[in-house]
Amino acid sequence: MRLITFDAGQGGRPGVQLDDATLLDLDAALAGAPAIGQAPFGSLHALIGRGAAALRAVAQLCEMAAGGKLDAARLRLADVRLLAPIPRPAKNVFCVGRNYVEHIAEGARAQKIDLKLPEYPVFFSKPPTAVIGPGDAIPVQVEVSTKVDYEVELAVVIGKPGRNIRAADALDHVFGYTIVNDVTARDLQRRHGGQFLKGKGLDGSCPMGPAIVTRDAIADPGRLAIRLWVNDELRQDGNTRDMIFPIGALIESLSEGLTLEPGDLLATGTPSGVGYAMSEPQFLKQGDVVTCEVEGIGRLVNPVTEIRA
Repeated sequence: MRLITFDAGQGGRPGVQLDDATLLDLDAALAGAPAIGQAPFGSLHALIGRGAAALRAVAQLCEMAAGGKLDAARLRLADVRLLAPIPRPAKNVFCVGRNYVEHIAEGARAQKIDLKLPEYPVFFSKPPTAVIGPGDAIPVQVEVSTKVDYEVELAVVIGKPGRNIRAADALDHVFGYTIVNDVTARDLQRRHGGQFLKGKGLDGSCPMGPAIVTRDAIADPGRLAIRLWVNDELRQDGNTRDMIFPIGALIESLSEGLTLEPGDLLATGTPSGVGYAMSEPQFLKQGDVVTCEVEGIGRLVNPVTEIRA
């Protein structure tokens, strides 16, 4: 299933895509199907928190819609605005740096340092205020940063809470997957001692979407093509099989002594091809359009707009 958050003029509401052109307003559908016995979800985050029972209810609603029922809850995708699937996460978005060998290598070349692979995952986070949705403008605050870069990433959405999760059990804790663009102010990242938070935490620096694809719909998250274009130029072209630390290892390491909760998000790192590591560095500027693509999930498209701080 492809779960979305959409706005049809009443604020964000949870929905499910029925096909390329149509969605089902889940709360409107529940109102028309009282026998299912679920209270309104209110948000996609709340739906995730209800676990397997909520997913069964969504599946039932999809079956009813396919059978010609619940027409009042159907909307055209063209008539709504898609938001980030979780527009305001309950906590910071967890992120992983340095998780693809070629990305580490290009960074070492650009910074003229020795190549050294990490022994353990490198974690950082992006605040909830960084999250924007499909079609939203990536803001470049020219008085704050002149070196704003892009990074396409597969993001994991946690569905089942846990702490000290074993890698072998990690996928049991996954609700689904989405796309994140880890927009980064490289000059701020370097200025603040090389630590990641400041350079990666600016407002609008976490485009997310367009949907959360449930775990059952992705046969192997460790073998997905992952790409990014700036305008019509393909910049990043990788595959999640090239991760140094696969999803299970990431969840095991992150959850050591730290409780993961339903709706938590984990961006899993980016392949090579970032702007700052090009032979002539290329940073995002007014009028650019960034397209992120992950196989099985779709495309996340965002324009770039320069703004005053």
